[in-house]
Amino acid sequence: MSYDDRSVVHFLQATHGTDLLSDREKHLVGLAVTITRGCQVCTRNRIVKAHDAGIGDEVLNALFGVVAAVNAGVAAATAREGYRMAVEAAQPQCTDICSVTPEALAKGSA
Repeated sequence: MSYDDRSVVHFLQATHGTDLLSDREKHLVGLAVTITRGCQVCTRNRIVKAHDAGIGDEVLNALFGVVAAVNAGVAAATAREGYRMAVEAAQPQCTDICSVTPEALAKGSA
């Protein structure tokens, strides 16, 4: 089966489908996600769109700080929990469900 990007387009269109968030809020959430995901091209594009929407550098810099702090907190909590699990006697076993190795991907597609 070949890759079908219609689902991606659907999700991108759905990001603007709610009236509960303002366009400004949607821009900031989208930018926070692209920064967190680490896509520099998407981040650049979202910064340009934010500027076009009238969101200034002061707000963007505040957002960058919040994103960095939240991500650092998540990383610290993940490391702490991983360490706790490593020293416990009964350790849950990790599966290949979140692995991106070719072997794990082959198992998932079988």
